[in-house]
Amino acid sequence: MLLSLSIRDFIIVKQLDLEFNAGYTVLTGETGAGKSILIDALSLALGARGEGGICRAACEKAEISAIFSVHDNLDAQQWLQTAELASDSDELLLRRVMYADGRSRAFVNGATVTVAQLKELGELLVDIYSQNAHHSLLKPATQRHVLDDFAGLSNLARQVAEQFKAWHGLNQQRLAAEKNADLYAQELADLRDTVQALSELSLTAEDWAHLQQEHLRLSNAADLMSGGATCRDLLSEGEQSAQRLLSKVRYTLDNLSEYDGALQEALETLDSAIIQVAETDRFLNHYLQDAELDPAKLAALDAKIQSVHSLARKYRVPAEGLEALLAQSRARMAELALFANDDALAKLEAQALAACQQSAEQLSAGRRLAASELSEKISAQMQQLSLAGGQFTVALPAQAPAASGLEQVEFLVAGHAGVAPRPLNKVASGGELSRISLAIRVVTAHKENIPTMIFDEVDVGIGGGVAEVVGRLLKQLGEAPADGQTPARQVLVITHLPQVAALGSWHMQVSKTQQDGQTLSRIALLNKEARVEEIARMLGGLAMTETTRQHAREMLA
Repeated sequence: MLLSLSIRDFIIVKQLDLEFNAGYTVLTGETGAGKSILIDALSLALGARGEGGICRAACEKAEISAIFSVHDNLDAQQWLQTAELASDSDELLLRRVMYADGRSRAFVNGATVTVAQLKELGELLVDIYSQNAHHSLLKPATQRHVLDDFAGLSNLARQVAEQFKAWHGLNQQRLAAEKNADLYAQELADLRDTVQALSELSLTAEDWAHLQQEHLRLSNAADLMSGGATCRDLLSEGEQSAQRLLSKVRYTLDNLSEYDGALQEALETLDSAIIQVAETDRFLNHYLQDAELDPAKLAALDAKIQSVHSLARKYRVPAEGLEALLAQSRARMAELALFANDDALAKLEAQALAACQQSAEQLSAGRRLAASELSEKISAQMQQLSLAGGQFTVALPAQAPAASGLEQVEFLVAGHAGVAPRPLNKVASGGELSRISLAIRVVTAHKENIPTMIFDEVDVGIGGGVAEVVGRLLKQLGEAPADGQTPARQVLVITHLPQVAALGSWHMQVSKTQQDGQTLSRIALLNKEARVEEIARMLGGLAMTETTRQHAREMLA
């Protein structure tokens, strides 16, 4: 549940701190006062894409923070645990900072996250239903998702789509194998030659690095031996070698330290240097004893390196890429071998089709059961929304097996009695579509785990007595279910209708003010008398009378 929202320097909001409660909250105000700013700000805190121009004039950044309670939201708790962002508290802090230059930063419980992560978490917290959302109901995919969500079949539907994709891939492979058998046979023969050549070379990327290093050493063996001997002469063998000179220095310091003990530190440091020089000399002595010129080995290395370069040029890859090429060639050979074996490929295809068919039939059975229940419940809601005698039907016409299953999902509606139901996109007017959409929302809400729902002017095209029914349905969404275990939802509604606003348990008003030459938007929680004034304004406009106020009191009562 949304507990609070803080907005700083966002569009025409300078500073706004709001607290929210469970149940049904309405948000009203004059047209253009900035009611949608609240939704826009919350959407950004939930991971929506930001656009330019959202910072208040002359401000470098806008900042939005939202605090949620996730005590009863198991999905959100699981997400936070998986992302290692959980805290010891039941409260969750989302924060979004938007800069004037277009940059954006997102935070969850104080930790930096990507906007994609913020959006993923936000979808588990709030469902925002805009005034145009009902138009998506005209799309077959949306109708299918509504039914599958209502029936609890979403995971099975995804499984069917994945299995169909796997079968379709095997089917295309088999068809391609039949069509291109000669080409595949030639490719397989070429790959055999490639694998044989690379296998005989038997070269890994590590081997290639070692080969190059060994070739470099043998190519410069004479210089290594000559240079090593010169170094030994300078360290220990020559008349003025380092060891002789250091010994003279040590002898002198040893005598002088008898006069000044402070020289003892320099003497100790010199002893360490003498030991290091002696160690270096011994290492070089052993190195020179093992070093030798080996023209035969060098010639063998030259030949192998030439072979590597020759194969690399032939297959147009760097030398260190030959190992990966061998692995790729073997994988492709295994694939082509499957193509060449018609029986094996056909068997895999048949198995994939059988698995997809089994899941699709299970999906179809679930859809048939749910379609009947959904049709009955939405038809019942339509009677309350001035669609008396109206009928809603979920049709499941058969189709060829597809990623969506064995049938299409089509919403049919009859606006009144005695009319045959027809596709939703052909018969529903704007107002009817809004009401049917709301009916679907009310029926399917109990199937969802999202605790906060926001309706942004979904009552467009509705008026009169229907508006009061709509208000009651929205209020019903915010009430705790009768089971006594499921917590109450939080429903926030932006509306222009007094009938809808009067039924709110909480009422917020948006207003605009002028301050220092700037237009600022403010939101305030209304008390009882202020609600009367606001409902009266919505009823009668600017010229309010005592009669209008009395009507507002009656509506609120």
